[in-house]
Amino acid sequence: MAHIYHAELHPDKMELLASWLPTTAWFPGVGQLPLERVGSFRFDDPEGKVGIETHLVAVGVDVLQVPLTYRDAPLEGAQEFLISTMEHSVLGRRWVYDACGDPAYAQALAASILSGQGQAPQYFENDGVREGIPESVNVVASGLPDGEELAEGPQPGPADLPVARISTGDWELSVVRVLELGGEAVADPSVTATWNGQDVPVLLAWALPAD
Repeated sequence: MAHIYHAELHPDKMELLASWLPTTAWFPGVGQLPLERVGSFRFDDPEGKVGIETHLVAVGVDVLQVPLTYRDAPLEGAQEFLISTMEHSVLGRRWVYDACGDPAYAQALAASILSGQGQAPQYFENDGVREGIPESVNVVASGLPDGEELAEGPQPGPADLPVARISTGDWELSVVRVLELGGEAVADPSVTATWNGQDVPVLLAWALPAD
């Protein structure tokens, strides 16, 4: 489960994304277009040290998937993926990374896709009592296929989607950057999402065995 703190952030997450996203090669807008928050979800870090949060943000007619990790110290060898630092009123300074360059995210995403466990439930803690937070995004992970699908083996995903490719263990993960809201299909194992106003499942990521 993901413990969410009642905290002030400087800069806040949308300010951070508004500054960083236009600098990326896959940003679909021109210049600094207004961003609109669609929702977010989290995965668990088994060691409990890294915050792993994926944001869905709208830019005009496009919806972007932006996975971030939050760390209490710089990640060695990941300078190119560092987005910024953030001051958290409870946890102190946090180093914010494009999660596609963070092994903690790769491991969490692979575990979600392959096990079918989906996202981590989120909660506040008030006077020692956990209070669940309603999810703004509903994530469904397929798990490994079985039967005839398993015999055929995982199939390559759509070739025309802008993706980040990540290797972790025996798997290559493809993380969709600009989402196809019409419901682009892919063979399992994969992970999809729906949210308020988006009833058709949207492909977020898929996995293939590494060569």
